[in-house]
Amino acid sequence: MIDLENKNIILTGATGGIGNSISDTLTSLKAKLVVTGTNEKKLEDLKNRHKNIIVIKQDISNHNELENFIDKCSKELGDKIDVLINNAGVTQDNLAIRMDKSEWDKVINVNLTSTFLLSKFVIKKMLKKKFGKIINITSVVGHTGNLGQANYSASKGGISAMSKSLSLEYAKKNITVNCIAPGFIDTAMTQKINDDFKNQLKSK
Repeated sequence: MIDLENKNIILTGATGGIGNSISDTLTSLKAKLVVTGTNEKKLEDLKNRHKNIIVIKQDISNHNELENFIDKCSKELGDKIDVLINNAGVTQDNLAIRMDKSEWDKVINVNLTSTFLLSKFVIKKMLKKKFGKIINITSVVGHTGNLGQANYSASKGGISAMSKSLSLEYAKKNITVNCIAPGFIDTAMTQKINDDFKNQLKSK
């Protein structure tokens, strides 16, 4: 079994279905976690369930606050960030001809721009230690596309391409950047998808 004792990890989107499971797994492997999410009750539940979890409430769509957020995380973790897991994500589904700019912007801003900025600010910290790992949670639809998800597919495909560029820039500094692309997983996010879309996804 992997032992993550003395490893410090930042996890965004900790209150979602995937994020919650990641939190449980990493704490069981003795990692020290700083987590953030949008659901205060679920954040409190995580904090009560695991003694080695630190909760910092932060809206990652507020880009002007993200550098301060990473500074807070670093302070809580004794100025040592080993891993950043960019897991937070949103959907705003609509067919392309009906999708307005606010629906496009919301998904791109949270899923792609926030992931870039958090990675950028964490890399600055990791460079001082000459070590770090960034793991970006993408999606299979970033590779396949999906009906009604031009914005979400673009954001997740963009994360994959961005990760390749970041990895080329910082591998020589012992900082790795990788993606995990989950398939169709039963979470609160996927439960919002209508049955027609669900059946099409399952058929693939």
